Amino acid sequence: MTHVQSAGGRTYRFPDLKTLLAKASPARSGDRLAGLAAEDAAERVAAQMALAELPLKAFLSEAVIPYESDEVTRLIMDSHDAAAFAAVSGLTVGDFRNWLLGEEADGAALAALAPGLTPEMVAAVSKIMRLQDLILVARKRRVVTKFRNTLGLEKRLSTRLQPNHPTDDPAGVAASVLDGLLYGSGDAVIGINPATDNVSAVCALLDMLGGVIETYQIPTQSCVLTHVTTSIEAIARGAPVDLVFQSIAGTEAANRSFGVDLAVLKEGREAALSLKRGTVGDNVMYFETGQGSALSAGAHHGVDQQTCETRAYAVARAFDPLLVNTVVGFIGPEYLYDGKQIIRAGLEDHFCAKLIGLPMGCDICYTNHAEADQDDMDMLLTLLGVAGCNFIMGIPGSDDVMLNYQTTSFHDALYAREALGLRPAPEFEEWLTRMGVFEATGRPREDLAAPFRPALERIAS
Repeated sequence: MTHVQSAGGRTYRFPDLKTLLAKASPARSGDRLAGLAAEDAAERVAAQMALAELPLKAFLSEAVIPYESDEVTRLIMDSHDAAAFAAVSGLTVGDFRNWLLGEEADGAALAALAPGLTPEMVAAVSKIMRLQDLILVARKRRVVTKFRNTLGLEKRLSTRLQPNHPTDDPAGVAASVLDGLLYGSGDAVIGINPATDNVSAVCALLDMLGGVIETYQIPTQSCVLTHVTTSIEAIARGAPVDLVFQSIAGTEAANRSFGVDLAVLKEGREAALSLKRGTVGDNVMYFETGQGSALSAGAHHGVDQQTCETRAYAVARAFDPLLVNTVVGFIGPEYLYDGKQIIRAGLEDHFCAKLIGLPMGCDICYTNHAEADQDDMDMLLTLLGVAGCNFIMGIPGSDDVMLNYQTTSFHDALYAREALGLRPAPEFEEWLTRMGVFEATGRPREDLAAPFRPALERIAS
């Protein structure tokens, strides 16, 4: 269906829905690289005007990637809840934006609506929203998940303790784990990106993390961010797997480039559930996403990177995850050129995921060759904290020595919690106080927590 819009004395024609979505997208280098971006600001505004007038129902009759050739499209269409959609079925995209910003769209209404929204609807409305709109709507929506603690509650901000090491050295990993715990980090997960995908090495890391959690009775969960098939093999070998991880994308072809499909993800979830390791819940999946992944795999089908990203959230939603986060600036400036684009993308991703119903966090990060710096990350951290982000990353000194990129530190999480009146997950917060890591006021103790002294002394020796 051709979409026509007159603006500034010119008439613009957009031959199909995916072209309209791409041209309406706020500027970013990935869409320019793919040849999908608007030629100039005038064309972008014309596309946004046309998009605002488009009925939401149109997204149910025109797929951006054909149903017959893409299992993600089939998942989106087959799982759509018409009854939930009824509340907004008579609205245009512009009307939907106004409804989201109104009082009627409270947390309960957004939760009820989520099964009726397709990713393309959500991506579309985000493209005509200002940053403050993305923040205001996202903060209304809390998505609560559970495994050994409760994540996503109001006025809570959790952290993934990320103790990566370039050689997976157990002492180096353990030192970072204890460092993070002493700063109150790790309630979302203690999660390692392994330097190797070797099953034996992964099992050794899982055993070490499981031992730390068991020794200190920490109400949190561990994860080695290896390929889902490696986690399945580790489970078969008896390793203490809490969460199964996988990077995912918004097209079947892009997921195939990661070596996965929906059937493999289902197998991984069932394997983790069979272990029954959760104590307060059974959300066992951890997914990571990021704008540009489908384009970098040559698997975007001419769809803009933000719409592709939002389609990945439909994949995540199907597996009831504990954690999902966008690694927003990790892929590089080819896809998000500078701090401005990274900030916009992070807020878009969080907003879209929350509307779809995901427990969304963000790896607030950039690579060293991007036109971005830590000031940009402070800005995005603060904005996401206001927006109700479920969790962020915690890494020693903000510098991941294995993946070689810049993200948020243990200190950054303390800043966000203090500045915005946020606290860790309740079970983890109680443990921090009981163990003498935090004062009753919620601030870290200045002296070394006594229970950890022997462990730190062993590492030092």
